[in-house]
Amino acid sequence: MAKVSVEQRIQSVQRYLNGYETMLEIAKDIGVTAEVVSEWVRRYQKNGVPNAP
Repeated sequence: MAKVSVEQRIQSVQRYLNGYETMLEIAKDIGVTAEVVSEWVRRYQKNGVPNAP
C-alpha cells in the first residue's frame, strides 16, 4: 500500500463526500483499498479535519 499524506487523505474524503466518485474509484486512484477510504471518511465525519503533524 502506498504512503498517503494527510493532505491526500483529506482530498480523498472530500472527493467522496462531493458525491462524484465512489470509494472504490478513489481507492484505485491513490493505491489503497476502499475499506481504507471508508475508514478515513468515518474518522473525518466523527472528528473533522485532522491537524497537520
